[in-house]
This record gives sequence, C-alpha cells and structure tokens, in this order.
Amino acid sequence: MNSITPLKPQSRLPALGTTIFTQMSALAVQHQAINLSQGFPDFDGPRLLQERLAHHVARGANQYAPMAGVPALREAIADKTRELYGWQPDPDAEVTVTAGATEALFASITALVRPGDEVICFDPSYDSYAPAVQLAGGVLKRLPLAPPHFRVDWQAFRERVSERTRLVIINTPHNPTATVWREEDFAALWQAIAPYEIYVLSDEVYEHICFDPQGHTSVLGHASLRQRSIAVSSFGKTFHMTGWKVGYCVAPEALSAEVRKVHQYLTFSVNTPAQFALVDMLRAEPEHYRELPDFYRQRRDAFVQALAPGRLELLPCEGTYFLLADYSAISDSDDVSFCRWLTTEVGVAAIPLSVFCADPFPHTLIRLCFAKAPETLSAAAERLVKL
Repeated sequence: MNSITPLKPQSRLPALGTTIFTQMSALAVQHQAINLSQGFPDFDGPRLLQERLAHHVARGANQYAPMAGVPALREAIADKTRELYGWQPDPDAEVTVTAGATEALFASITALVRPGDEVICFDPSYDSYAPAVQLAGGVLKRLPLAPPHFRVDWQAFRERVSERTRLVIINTPHNPTATVWREEDFAALWQAIAPYEIYVLSDEVYEHICFDPQGHTSVLGHASLRQRSIAVSSFGKTFHMTGWKVGYCVAPEALSAEVRKVHQYLTFSVNTPAQFALVDMLRAEPEHYRELPDFYRQRRDAFVQALAPGRLELLPCEGTYFLLADYSAISDSDDVSFCRWLTTEVGVAAIPLSVFCADPFPHTLIRLCFAKAPETLSAAAERLVKL
C-alpha cells in the first residue's frame, strides 16, 4: 500500500502557538494551583439572568437571531449608552451584537485594515489585536507604555502617526496594566489624528469595572472621536458570564455597515435566548452594572490588604479586575519562568506581563486576577505572602 504524506499548510500565523492564558490555566489544573491567571470569575452571574435564559429557551427562542442582534437588545444597549455617555446611538444602524468582544474586535479590524495599512496600538496590549492585524495584511506599530503609571507619551504618538496610519487601537480600562484613560487622553488623541483619515477601535470591555472617581471615560463621550470610532463592550465581563460570549459594538452607520459585512460571514448571529435574557436583565436590574465598580473595588481592596504583609510590590489598580505585582524582591527570574515556578511550586497561577509585548519587557511584573470569591483570594494571598 502506498503511504500518503500528510499535507502541512503554510501557516498564516507561523509565530503563534497556544495562548499563555490556556497554558497557565492548564498548568494550574495539572498542579491543583489557585488560578489567578485567566480573566474569569469563579462565581456565577445574576440569578435573574440564569432564570431568564431558561425561560426563553422554554418559550422557543432557539432559532437564528437577526444578524445585527435582537432588536430589543440593541434598543436596551442604545438606552444604556445614552445613560452612561450622554449620547444615544441608532439601535438599528449603529449597534451590532457579536459573539463576544473578541469577535467584535476581529470583525472591526478586518473591516477597516487594508494590506499595507499601519495600525498603532499600545504595549502591553491584549493578545488578540496583533493576529487580527496580521491576517488583514496590516502593519502593527507598537508604542510602549512604561511602568508604574503606563501613561501615553503623546509626543511619541504624534511622531508615529502618518498618512499610512489607518487605525488606532486603544483599551480602557486597560488590560493588563489596570490603568484608565481620561478626558485629556481622548483630547490628545483627537488632536493627533484629526487631520488624517484614521479610525479608532476602542476596547472598553471593562467599562463597568472602573475605580476612577469620575467613572469610565468612553470614546463615545467625545463628540468628534465617536464619528470615526468603534467602541467594543462585553456582557460576559459585566455580568460574570464569560462563557456566554455575547458582546457588542457601537459605531457610526458607515462603520457599522462594514463591520456587519464581516460579522455576517464570521458568526452571522449570536445566541438567541441569551440575547433575550440580557434584555430582561438590563431592563429589570440596571443597578447591577451601576454597582459593579463597588463590587470589584471591595475585592481589590481586600486582596491588596491580604497581600500587604508579603514582598510583592503592588502597582495602582484604576480599573479592570487585574492587579499588577512586582516580584523583584523575591526572584531575579524572568517573568515567564517566575509564573511557571509560582504555579508548580507555590500553587498560584499568574500571567507574565512580557507576553503582552512584542519587544523585550525588562520588568519583573505579573498579573493577578481578583475576579474571584473572597475565599479564593484569601487562600491565594496566604500562599503569596509566604514568598
């Protein structure tokens, strides 16, 4: 019998393997470590949301939803946007429900970036941006942010902007640095890009987990920027249901139309009963997202207090459910090696910050997730303060 050599396609993403999040979660399971690496809660979301999902499944809402999303959900999103940011998008033309925020990010990048276009992002940056830009044929230009404050150097940013720049990707509150943008940042961004045909993709999945006294500042609150921006949000983050994978994006009609062209052939539509359940939740219990900053602030503060006796140096946390810690007083290992040791020998899984950067990141920083039950955080802190 003649043997056939299996075909091996040339990779479109040859430098990529399994994400660090998957690796660390698998290592945590293998060594029975407390998993503070991957960003997901270890507790369930609101009871009402669970009950309404079961209700709509039982009532037969189990077929395809409209491509852009269930109309009632798009209307609820538009109302919520007006309440929070003082501007109401058209639910029919400017709101699109997606299969999680990651799909919205991918569809937006694919819709806007052409071969050879330059895209600016800020490092450390969330790991899904670069592969999407690469698949679209774009050229990613990274602007490093330096600890401990990770503020944008706007002079350096203006020097990066050119006629070749097509898109700027921002993220606030920022994963992994736990910093937030303020009104002056959006003003500086607009001043830099206004003379060019440059669009903005604003990743705002942690919009309700912002601890700044003035609250979350959105690109949608800037009258000029929102005319050329796509804002991405996540119900998974807001309602502690990351496995539901329901997100959405808000953008002007012309941009939304292009995003929908990609979306309709990427996922076409999103889980129907989950969309109806989210409508009920948004209408019946809006206090959930209004109170979310206090909910996570309490967990952050309790975790910080529990870690205080140890040798980890904690950086300020202005938003997200992540905390950065400097381990230089404990080890001189690189951050990847330190996180593997922390998981296998100490029993706590974390994420090394260098994986969010393309260039060498010569800092001893790890990311810890505090979206966990109080007993989980207490158990993790008990192990970490012994280091």
